[in-house]
Amino acid sequence: MPRRAALLAALLGSCIPVIPATPAAAQAPAKSAASDLPKVPFEKYTLANGLEVILSRDAGTPLVAVNLWYHVGPADEEPGRTGFAHLFEHMMFQCSRHVPCDSHFKILEGAGASEINGTTDFDRTNYFQTVPANQLELALWLESDRMGWLLDTLTLDSFMNQQDVVRNERRQSVENAPYGMAQEELFHLLFPKEHPYYASVIGSHADIQAATLENVKSFFKQFYTPNNATLAIVGDFDPSAARALVEKYFGTIKRGPEVRRHQVATPPITGERRAVVKDAVELEQVQMGWITPPAFAAGSADGDACAQLLGGGKSSRLYKSLVYEKQIATAVSATHYPLGLGSLFGITATARPGHTAAELEKAIDAELEALRKGGPQPAEIERAVNTIETGIVQGLERVGGFGGVADRLNTYNHYLKDPGYLPKDVARYRAVTPASVRAFAQEHLKSTARAVVTCVPGQPDFGAPVPTPPPVADAGKQGAESVNAPEEWRAKQPEPGAARLASLPAAKSARLSNGLTLIVDNRPRLPVVAASLVVRAGLDANTIDKPGLASFTAGLLDEGTRTRTAGQIADEAARLGATLAVNAGTSESTVLVTSLKKTFAEALALAADVAVNPSFPAEEVERARSKALAELVQERDEPGAVARNAFRSALFGSGHPQGLNPLGTEASIKAFTRADAENFWKARYAPANAALVVAGDITLEELKPLAEKAFGGWAAAGGSLPELPEPRPTASKVVIVDKPGAQQTAVRVGALAPRRSTPDYNALQIMNEALGGLFSSRINLNLREEHGYTYGAGSAMRLGTRGPGVFVVSSGVRTDVTGPAIGEIVKEIKRMAAEPLTGEELTLSKDSASRSLPGLFETAAASVFNFADAYVNDLGLDYFQKQPAAIAAVDIPAVSAAAAKHLKPDAFIIVAVGDKEKILPQIQALNLGAIEFRDAEGNLKSGAPAR
Repeated sequence: MPRRAALLAALLGSCIPVIPATPAAAQAPAKSAASDLPKVPFEKYTLANGLEVILSRDAGTPLVAVNLWYHVGPADEEPGRTGFAHLFEHMMFQCSRHVPCDSHFKILEGAGASEINGTTDFDRTNYFQTVPANQLELALWLESDRMGWLLDTLTLDSFMNQQDVVRNERRQSVENAPYGMAQEELFHLLFPKEHPYYASVIGSHADIQAATLENVKSFFKQFYTPNNATLAIVGDFDPSAARALVEKYFGTIKRGPEVRRHQVATPPITGERRAVVKDAVELEQVQMGWITPPAFAAGSADGDACAQLLGGGKSSRLYKSLVYEKQIATAVSATHYPLGLGSLFGITATARPGHTAAELEKAIDAELEALRKGGPQPAEIERAVNTIETGIVQGLERVGGFGGVADRLNTYNHYLKDPGYLPKDVARYRAVTPASVRAFAQEHLKSTARAVVTCVPGQPDFGAPVPTPPPVADAGKQGAESVNAPEEWRAKQPEPGAARLASLPAAKSARLSNGLTLIVDNRPRLPVVAASLVVRAGLDANTIDKPGLASFTAGLLDEGTRTRTAGQIADEAARLGATLAVNAGTSESTVLVTSLKKTFAEALALAADVAVNPSFPAEEVERARSKALAELVQERDEPGAVARNAFRSALFGSGHPQGLNPLGTEASIKAFTRADAENFWKARYAPANAALVVAGDITLEELKPLAEKAFGGWAAAGGSLPELPEPRPTASKVVIVDKPGAQQTAVRVGALAPRRSTPDYNALQIMNEALGGLFSSRINLNLREEHGYTYGAGSAMRLGTRGPGVFVVSSGVRTDVTGPAIGEIVKEIKRMAAEPLTGEELTLSKDSASRSLPGLFETAAASVFNFADAYVNDLGLDYFQKQPAAIAAVDIPAVSAAAAKHLKPDAFIIVAVGDKEKILPQIQALNLGAIEFRDAEGNLKSGAPAR
């Protein structure tokens, strides 16, 4: 289960906390109650055994979310057992008495679940799934069985396997991730060693390995009980029927002992604490952290607003100062993360080449001092509060998942015992003022009350190695015991309820007089709108002499127009509560904007100005050049990016646009001119070659005049796209990129794939589901569940639009098992090409693909993405409505034929990014083909291949 590394990610700015929600907003802060918010009706009651139940019916979606929170996390761990709550979260996906082993994901995937996960946070652990509306009983059966009967089948063997998986997760998310060890050190400075937040969520290798099966049993009996849990059900269901099902499946589970909460005080920081951490990175970074009031306490909303205006995007103070004006940082972020034992305010900034963490710290301190002295301007508060409020409303589009309705109801219930807190939550943000934010900064963001970690290039210290113990004889027979009496009726998997009519949209379309296509998916459920201008020209429109130009051009569009500067664009988007993003994909470039309906007309006009009227100011070209060069350096530190670039370079060759780094090369970036970007835009961005794809609370009739006003004057002619060369065929080979001391090996295995227009598209997708697309796929179950080599492994079949696509298997594996892991991947690919799917595999893959289709349209932004893909690939607006029948027609011979045709073992490209000294002998023993060595940018290193 991918762990939500809550604070680690939050302090980096890569994860938005559930409560403040995702950026995007709408109007000035009002001081009245939040009566204009969408209503979220709910009822809450408690079973006799103490289980709290929250029901919220939403008949507007064909989905149901089941979200179960256990009120336990690292805050409840014993000393010396760091990471135990997270380790136990993994155990809950193993066997239970009435549900077979390794079947939890398989059953839900076959039912069409669009989300399945479990996450551990400091104060709670949750398990959630979003399923088709007629599969509610199935989800309740699974959740109740592991609550009541997990220990009946818990063995030493399954426990040791998950220890391996969690330790692989730590290697991947902390030790092999740039700046990961610095993030961990920040926790060590903020909290004393005996504090439950000290070791972050994932804990240490030593503590994870030292945990015993008896620890697991005791933890389960104490905390995984109905009287320490809350079940939220949200979506299209009958409340009376849901009540009966909850009673049926959870009512007989025994109440557990009263939960003993640790009485923990979080001591204030009374003097600045500092540390320097070395990591295998090229750019220095500074991380700062402060302890602030607990979640929902007085001042918490001011902290959220303060983080937004300081480091919440291009309109923030720190971005404008460090990234835009001084150009000393590649990125900067500020995040406020609310927690029960004291919230955390974090600032992270990464230096540009040639600059230092000391420079960053000095500039951050100047901005903090200015905020403490003068406070923010009213316009800054307006932008920050709007961003937070719209993010909350956008989160209501989803019944489940991170930040969805079920998660929000459980969040409010966990901290406040009031699932209906939403109006009060928004009201507290609307009450934020410049004075209250200034007071927050003065009281909580003192330089004498913080921790500062500077990360510099060097050899990281991972501590003493903790060996993985050998297998234990008869481990599969040790451990099982019962808490609840068996109920054999549970052994029968419940049948789905009456099938609901598939709610798959077929958008409406029109065309403006200038040739621009309009595509609209009307979704009136919530006052949210998303729009994307999609131009049929992306990375595959690059030329060999100017690699990276498509990305460089896209990055300049929102950096200045004929009437707005870059700063004005960013400020206007934030004032409107709109997210504005420009991106170059493989075969398309997009200008995406999302907002609430009440500000959509202005947001669309802003997006149109960016797309139609870019001015490519000379100074912005130089900023973009500096930024792109810094990103190129940062990529060399990221094993996944290095593996991607090396794989595509080896697969397509340096003479093909798709074999080049999307950012370009150092030489090409330095050579780009203003004219290059402007000419690319003139030649590729044209209304006849584009569509405005819109989804949300808007009709085609409402959109037409807005689009005509915003885009009607766009008259660019554009030009034809360059022909793509055919990639040179290559024999199977292995590419090694050396990263000395790497704690994992980033692995890619794959080959060329056909175009999206191939007639065997659906057969290939079904094949891929079974091979590596699902959690229950052959590759993931092999590498993760059977062998414990990895935190996760999967495959993707990314078919090309104008040229060949890519089939690739991706994983991060333990260094000492790199060879065996690659061997297992290759074995599974060959087996797929040589042996037909079983009937069970075919049914599972088809059911998952077909039944999960409604989940693709749960949000306006997701709908826009899918209809944009249909436009780029000429699939037709009724494509998704036809998909269930097309998937149903796929049979085993079709899958076998597609696998035999496209999975060519003699043309595999295998990439391993890791410690060459340790992995080369393992790979040589596999005898998979010639071995060559490349650098971190994917370039072939001089010298003859190894063989």
